[in-house]
Amino acid sequence: MAKLEILEFPDPRLRTLAEPVTEVTDATRKLIDDMFETMYACPGIGLAATQVNVHQRIVVIDISEDQSEPLVFINPEIDVLDAEKEAYDEGCLSVPGFYETVERPAHIRVTALDRDGKSFEMKPNGLLATCIQHELDHLNGKLFVDHISNLKRDRIRKKLEKQHRMRA
Repeated sequence: MAKLEILEFPDPRLRTLAEPVTEVTDATRKLIDDMFETMYACPGIGLAATQVNVHQRIVVIDISEDQSEPLVFINPEIDVLDAEKEAYDEGCLSVPGFYETVERPAHIRVTALDRDGKSFEMKPNGLLATCIQHELDHLNGKLFVDHISNLKRDRIRKKLEKQHRMRA
């Protein structure tokens, strides 16, 4: 397995629309394993392939305290089940060090393929529902900062650009 480089906002590659996975192969499973290793090392609770500059519709998530509940979503699609919204302080491995409150639908249904290409459906709520929606945004070229005010987003962008300049 290998730890992958995570793209950071405002990198334009984060705005790329991910393509559907047409076949789940050994290479797909290796990418999934590498994504889990990368996510756990950061540490994070979710990672979309877009964040590691692979523009395929693949997401890995594990919201457990002990990294014991890995979930894989290939070609995920969500349906909002009702209008109720829930607010969470969201952070992102692509927007390191920043957290903002984002409201998202509280009850969703997600359909996807697992790491073996088998179709499944779940109806998550709470943190898992929020995390799935956050990661699906990545596959659609969106970031959690797109859900906050322009002023806050610009402030975060400028701070991260300054950090990138200082590291270069």
